[in-house]
Amino acid sequence: MLQSAKPLILTIAGLVFWTISSAQTGIGVFSASLESNNIAYFQDSGLGVSGPDDRFGANDYLKMDYSNGQFSAGMQLEAYLPALYGYEIGTLGNPKQFMLASKYVRWTSDNFTVHIGDIYDQLGNGLVLRSYEDRHLGFNNSIEGLSATFAPAPWLSIKGLAGRPRLYSDYASSWVRAANLSFSLDALLGWDTVLLSLEGNFVNRHEALDANPAYDFASRGMTSPDLNMYSAALSFGWDALSLKAEYAAKGNDLASPSLQKAHKGAAIYAEAIYDYKAFSASATFRIIDHMGTMLSLVADASGIGGTGNSLNYLPSLTRHYTYMLANLNPYQVNVIGEAAFQGDLFYTLRRSRSKYMVLHGNFSNANTISPAQCDDLSKRLMWMDISADAEIHWGRKLKTTFLYSRQQWNPSHGYEAGDYVSNIFVADAQYRFKDNFALRTELQYLASKDYEGSWVAGLLELSFAPRWNVFASEMYNAGLTKKHYYNFGFSYSKGRSRLQLSYGRNRAGYVCSGGVCRYSPAYTGVNLLLTTSF
Repeated sequence: MLQSAKPLILTIAGLVFWTISSAQTGIGVFSASLESNNIAYFQDSGLGVSGPDDRFGANDYLKMDYSNGQFSAGMQLEAYLPALYGYEIGTLGNPKQFMLASKYVRWTSDNFTVHIGDIYDQLGNGLVLRSYEDRHLGFNNSIEGLSATFAPAPWLSIKGLAGRPRLYSDYASSWVRAANLSFSLDALLGWDTVLLSLEGNFVNRHEALDANPAYDFASRGMTSPDLNMYSAALSFGWDALSLKAEYAAKGNDLASPSLQKAHKGAAIYAEAIYDYKAFSASATFRIIDHMGTMLSLVADASGIGGTGNSLNYLPSLTRHYTYMLANLNPYQVNVIGEAAFQGDLFYTLRRSRSKYMVLHGNFSNANTISPAQCDDLSKRLMWMDISADAEIHWGRKLKTTFLYSRQQWNPSHGYEAGDYVSNIFVADAQYRFKDNFALRTELQYLASKDYEGSWVAGLLELSFAPRWNVFASEMYNAGLTKKHYYNFGFSYSKGRSRLQLSYGRNRAGYVCSGGVCRYSPAYTGVNLLLTTSF
């Protein structure tokens, strides 16, 4: 439980009661949203796993916000009854709990903003700091404290924040202080056609040793419980071209729990986007060297680590697929060191408003950067994906998509020689019989002689807009395991509410969101998901 937040509960509860009363009398605006994700687990001898001891899991989130002129406030309540299987908050925290997960009050004027409570923010591209929530991952590293932003001129912004980061159901035994200075040179010089901004960032993480006074920094190569990080970023835009670049550096730190000795870290990020008429292209390049940054080294040494113990944001530079087999073995960033690139090309061929084709090509790869990352002191490929797809709109009724992806990855993250290769083929078709009735089908095939061998998959989906959606999918391993992974169900939507009920088998593997991943064990169960807002 968030024990230290208990004194705030009555205050926040009183605030919420007042905001609801105010909203009902026409003073201010009150809004709320509820998400309830519930799974009943079943034993499945064919899957080969028994599932969790508790045959039921529920993750519930209630978020409430109020605004009145320059003032705003809000809170989020979370209930885990217990936490869903595979969510780290259930294994590294208390699996059954009800807690005040976040709260805030904020005052905003023309050039000044003060925020007290839990802070969600990002500096630059997130290389040195990003505090955010992702419920799909069970991730929330908000910073409880104070944030203030001062913009004395349209071309200048100064920001500072300080607080302690959330780590699962409690707060880490560390403090984070950060500062940001942003210049908009185009606003200063009065440019109309060119955008040019500069940004400088500083982040300090201080380990408070109350939780573990015996933690030995010196034996790990650190001289102090303080870690300092810096970054400088540039953004440029002109006509159809936009460019971004950032350089970041940090002092001695453990980039990964697997390391015993601290290293200095550095990162380079560069991005270019060109968009003109029917053609667009993008390229992103990044080098990271020991840039993984934990919220708390002490917490990790105490066994409270995992995905949630992360202060910055280092997503994979790979294509994010929605197709089952193309996303079967997603790449995970090597925070100790990697050089990664991703490029995209799009071209649209149009005959009319309803008849056109979008061609897309993507290439991504990641390589080790240090000979010490490999057993023979060489440098190796860790990931490569070459894909091409064509989305064809044949008219108002029919749309088809054809995709090919060749994925090559190293199962040891480049430490040992030997790669797995998969060739993935996807055919996707959607036919709209009426404005409110559509049928969508997918056929997928993964050809491989490595790992678990080849796979086949299919999906059938019927949509009765705007209320009903019925779906069924099957994924079968035709190689090593011969296992079926099926899923079927329906969803119903009305207004701002949506209810989904499904049953199926889930394969063990990594679940990713925004390029960040968590491991999910295999299970079979019934899933009831409710989302609503008011």
